[in-house]
Amino acid sequence: MKPALDKLLDWYENLAPQNVSRVGEFYAANASFRDPFNDVVGTPAIQRIFEHMFESTNAPRFIIRERLLQGEQAFVTWVFEFQLLGKPYTVEGASHITFSPDGFVCAHRDYWDAAEELFQKLPVIGGLFRLLRRRFSASRGTR
Repeated sequence: MKPALDKLLDWYENLAPQNVSRVGEFYAANASFRDPFNDVVGTPAIQRIFEHMFESTNAPRFIIRERLLQGEQAFVTWVFEFQLLGKPYTVEGASHITFSPDGFVCAHRDYWDAAEELFQKLPVIGGLFRLLRRRFSASRGTR
């Protein structure tokens, strides 16, 4: 599975509007993909997620940090950088990826904290998230 994982992660690091359509080279036709905003099945739906990413953000890119592969499962940590309304943002996350025996991704789940990594950084709603975080933190004042 190492060659399949290497090819997939290379695609992610070089993802651009002109190569989003290559999703079928890496994902099985009935693959599932889930993140904090999406829960879809099938390569057309997965492709649409990436098309939407390019439509709604500027200069999005993934930086792969670490990768672990055991049998048909991989765990990958990454950084997602993008701009929104002229302001740069960074989201740190991880993906659990399961490959089918023929080397295609059959399940992909992204894990990242939308509140910490995105919402609290946004104007207007960010202040509310920071207030709630302080209010409910067991270690108030230590962060």
